Amino acid sequence: MAALNLPVISCSLDPASRSRTLASMSSGLLRDQGHESSVIDLAELELPAFDNARVFDSPVFRRLHDVISAADGVVLAFPIYNWAPAATVKSLIEATGATGEDGRVAAWFDKVVTFVCAAGLPHSFMATGTLGQSLMLDFKCVINPYAAYLSERDWERPEVLRVDRAERLAKTMTVHAELSGLLAARTYRSVWDV
Repeated sequence: MAALNLPVISCSLDPASRSRTLASMSSGLLRDQGHESSVIDLAELELPAFDNARVFDSPVFRRLHDVISAADGVVLAFPIYNWAPAATVKSLIEATGATGEDGRVAAWFDKVVTFVCAAGLPHSFMATGTLGQSLMLDFKCVINPYAAYLSERDWERPEVLRVDRAERLAKTMTVHAELSGLLAARTYRSVWDV
């Protein structure tokens, strides 16, 4: 398989974030497979809150839009708070998914998207359902069915996953790369339609 561009976006603002650790692990697994993969950390970029106006003037918005547009697939690493993905991931998608009269086009069309989640408890493993559905319906994204959902119970110690969970993360990244490679040759390009 040819090398792919598979960035990982860390969507946590927590300085001690486990999802950031998972983002680094995911990027490393993708690089080990021979792909280009860097971690883009929203905690370092300070993307303005989505307001459908001034956010588009931000150089951070432009950088994130360019990274997503150029990607063959995107890994979103984020925490689960209150039975849902962190607000930062939704704000990122709202900003980079907006289309405007000024010629701005959503960056997310036709992307393979993989979720890597850090949670306190194992009970909210379906918390990504609405987010995945939105990406599929709005942007015709292909959502990797092998999400990596890791709770506090899945860590042996800081930065070390239990063996079975590390294997799940590795499989998730393998499927992400394979789906991205298979869909790179698609003959269609999606736009807004109903």
